[in-house]
Amino acid sequence: MSNELLSLTGVGVSFGPVQALSEVTLQVKQGEFIALVGANGSGKTTLLQALHGLLPLTGSRTVAQGCGPQVMVFQRPFMLRLSVRRNLHLALWLAGVPRQERAVRIREAMQRAGLTALMDRPARALSGGQQQRLALARAWAVRPAILFLDEPTANLDPSAKQEIEQLLAGFSAEGMTLIMSTHNLGQAKRLASRVIYLDRGKIRVDLPSADFFNKHALDARLELFLKGELTWDLL
Repeated sequence: MSNELLSLTGVGVSFGPVQALSEVTLQVKQGEFIALVGANGSGKTTLLQALHGLLPLTGSRTVAQGCGPQVMVFQRPFMLRLSVRRNLHLALWLAGVPRQERAVRIREAMQRAGLTALMDRPARALSGGQQQRLALARAWAVRPAILFLDEPTANLDPSAKQEIEQLLAGFSAEGMTLIMSTHNLGQAKRLASRVIYLDRGKIRVDLPSADFFNKHALDARLELFLKGELTWDLL
């Protein structure tokens, strides 16, 4: 029995005259932690959104039968004008979680994210790091089969970044499938089991994390990127 959850075959995405993705083919398997890396404009966020089914595309996107919920956490998560607790409750209601399970899931998610003492505080009054932890707690409470993450630690201080990384490492250790775009190569190396390098809207390198960081000399543009000499990818 295959453990493949999601696949793209020959996928392209265009924004007007700009071809943001071209002939992208990849498979996502259960339990992988995939990091999408590349220069600005290389197509990381577009690929993340295409995988999540948020964009019109050419080619095909296939989700395995019985895959389960898919959830995305954005770089700047949207917080409703409600308490921390009510933000979680609404997410569970929208996800169709039975009423009798919601209180337990909320309590577990708050404990997991270290936000129990802030449950009745307005979510928008939290710090940036606390809001991101709440977004992750809200996602985890739904029990997603796949969690998509768009630059989850961008603009956070080192302490908040470490807290987020610890949460993500814990999710991964429990078998959750994660796909994350990131500019932080150290983060990709610490967390990901597989790294995909995008360049000009195409996948140029797709390797297990250990091989990616040891065999990059096989691709000249990846070598430049890893040296910090390829920061913008002008399509």
